[in-house]
Amino acid sequence: MKNIAVIGAGTMGNGIAHTFAQKGFHVNLIDINEHSLQNGLATITKNLDRMITKEVITESDKSATLENINTYVELSEGVKNIDLVVEAATENIDLKLKIFKQLDETCAEHTILATNTSSISITEIAAETQRADKVIGMHFMNPVPIMKLVEVIRGYNTSDAVSQTIMSLSETIGKTPVEVNDYPGFVANRILMPMLNESIETLYNGVAGVYEIDTVMKLGMAHPMGPLQLADFIGLDVCLSILNVMYDGFKNPKYAPCPLLVNMVRAGKLGVKSGEGFYDYSESRKAEKIAAQFSIS
Repeated sequence: MKNIAVIGAGTMGNGIAHTFAQKGFHVNLIDINEHSLQNGLATITKNLDRMITKEVITESDKSATLENINTYVELSEGVKNIDLVVEAATENIDLKLKIFKQLDETCAEHTILATNTSSISITEIAAETQRADKVIGMHFMNPVPIMKLVEVIRGYNTSDAVSQTIMSLSETIGKTPVEVNDYPGFVANRILMPMLNESIETLYNGVAGVYEIDTVMKLGMAHPMGPLQLADFIGLDVCLSILNVMYDGFKNPKYAPCPLLVNMVRAGKLGVKSGEGFYDYSESRKAEKIAAQFSIS
C-alpha cells in the first residue's frame, strides 16, 4: 500500500497528506477548489520549513515530501490506481454520503475507503457503497503531523483484514492507532465535546468569565489550553456539528448544545478561523500567538 488519495485540502486534509508524504507514500491531494489546493500546499511547505528550522528534518526531506504530493480538482482522476482513500471533507453527512457513493463507483475494487469524520456513523457512510467491508474510520487529531493518536473506527461490516491493515498502516506513519466501535462521537469527542459544552454552559450561566474558566482548567486540571480556547481552535461550527450528531444519535439531553454556542455559530463567530470566538483573533499578533502553540515541532 503506497498510493494514497486524500480528499479535502483544508486543515485536516493537508495535514494527513503531509504525514503520508513525509513517510514516503505517493499522495494525491484532491479538492474541487484549486485555491484550496494551493493554500494546502502552502501550509505543508510552511510546516516543513518550520521543521527544518527546528532541525527535525533536512532540506532534502522537504523536497522529497513535496515531490510525493500531486494535486487534483477532479475526484475521478485523483483516485485512479489508489490503494487507500482518506476523506477529510467538511463534517457534513450529506456531503460525505455523496463522496462515498462516487468513490465506490470510481475506485478500484481493492481500494479501502476511509473517512476522517470525528462523529458521523461509519456504518451509515458504508451503506452508500457496495463495499461496506472496506469502509473504515481514520480519525486523525489536529495538528496531524504532531498528534500521535488515530482513532480507527470499525463500521458494522468492516472486515477484520481491513481493520488490521489500517492499524498497521497507522503505525507505519508514526501514529498510535486505537480501535474503537461505531457510536456517535466515538471515544475522543464523546468525552471531549460534553466537557467543552459544559464550559460554554458555565460561561452562559454567568459562573465565571472566559479567562477565568480557561485558567481554572489549565492550572487546576493541568490542561495545556483552556476548553474555550480549544473550542475556538477546533471551530465552534465543528463543535456544534459534533454535538448535534451525538444528540441525534443518543437522544440524551446531556449532549444538547448550549444556546450560547448555537447563537455564536449563527452570528459567524466560529473561533480562530473567523477571527473571533470566545477570544478576539482579529489582531495579527494575537492570531500568530495562538497559532504558534500548535506549530510543527
